[in-house]
Amino acid sequence: MSRAPYYPIFLDLAGRRCLVVGGGTVALRKVEALLEHQAIVKVISPKLSSQLEKMASENTIEIEARQYRSGDLEGAFLVIAATDNAEVNGRVSRDARRLGLLINVVDDAARSNFIVPSSLSRGDITIAISTAGTSPALARKIRTELEDYFGAEYAALARLAGEVRRQLIGSGQAVSPERWQKALDIGYLIGMLREGKEAEARAALLSRLKEG
Repeated sequence: MSRAPYYPIFLDLAGRRCLVVGGGTVALRKVEALLEHQAIVKVISPKLSSQLEKMASENTIEIEARQYRSGDLEGAFLVIAATDNAEVNGRVSRDARRLGLLINVVDDAARSNFIVPSSLSRGDITIAISTAGTSPALARKIRTELEDYFGAEYAALARLAGEVRRQLIGSGQAVSPERWQKALDIGYLIGMLREGKEAEARAALLSRLKEG
């Protein structure tokens, strides 16, 4: 029987307590990503990189310079095991699963109940690529190719579309999803935004949305 496919989801980690077990380069990358999404981060590891120690000295993260112990997951929302010790990672995974927590063991999908996709962001637009853990290198390759296609103008388009949507809702004008799809001529709007014509793009979108 084949494994069930992953369910794609985006998490709001702002103000959530997240635990990273591990103190090396990989752990640092995970910590930086969590902080970028406004999580409250704690790191447990007997050895810590200089960057993690600096973050702790600046009160950006909390650290405990020791080995992982059962009970360390209390109060955590999400856990990442990023040590180079398979036995420790396995203990973290078992403890997290027993508590019903979100757990990712780096480069070990079998011991994880979620995996982190390769992603790129342009303002409020986030594009995530996953190969279900079978080839992270391929996911990264696809992401780098998409980075060349999706420029900063897509962030402007997302902002513009959001502002127009709020304007219409505020004025009590209902617009069907189908009309939105027809009005969002992305190639046309992106072309104007690349030329710095944001006001014209806004007017064009509003006009298309108000058409019968």
